[in-house]
Amino acid sequence: MSDEFAADVAGIAALGEPVRRSLYRYVIAQDRPVSREDAAVGVGVAHHAAKFHLDRLAADGLLDVEYRRPPGRSGPGAGRPTKLYRRGAREITVSLPERRYDLAGQVMAEALTLAARDALPVGETLRDAARSAGHRLAETAEPGTASPRQAVSDLLARYGYEPRATGDDVVLANCPFHHLAQTHTELVCGMNLDLIDGVLDRLCPGRMRARLDPGPNHCCVAISDIPSPAAGE
Repeated sequence: MSDEFAADVAGIAALGEPVRRSLYRYVIAQDRPVSREDAAVGVGVAHHAAKFHLDRLAADGLLDVEYRRPPGRSGPGAGRPTKLYRRGAREITVSLPERRYDLAGQVMAEALTLAARDALPVGETLRDAARSAGHRLAETAEPGTASPRQAVSDLLARYGYEPRATGDDVVLANCPFHHLAQTHTELVCGMNLDLIDGVLDRLCPGRMRARLDPGPNHCCVAISDIPSPAAGE
């Protein structure tokens, strides 16, 4: 489980408490940042309860905080600024099994932009965009991993692929683009293959390769070690 996924789960779980959920819905429904006092009155809870739950929502990234003095009050003697809450800027999405349609959308949007700008076939720009996305993912890999295979597995695990080592292969037990792949199989599986190729190009050039290996209950792409040349070849 990635740190990002764990944080997202914690954020969603925070809304399981009914009072906290009501306070969150109240804050995001307003057209201005909300004070603790306003939130307590709006939801009908005690001030101390509103303070506790609002601060928990802020700690979990669902609300952002700012401090502001009331209009017309400034300078010495104006008192402490009021703590105000507004919808958090961080986006939180949780799906089980993990899906990354945001990543697919970014690749496709880049491909369409390139195709329109340069008058190129969309299939060509989709391949280029997917490989570029793989290069960018590779740049986020944790440094100092013991082996290229482990580096690739750790990175793909962070993006929901659920890699499993099986002999010389790495099988990807989950497809982050599952529903898209069900309805647009050739397009999405080709994009996925190019994306993972882009990852391998950067993390372990010449040592591992991706190939299409569709089947039930796993991603359409598998990864294999490239055999080393025999001595004297």
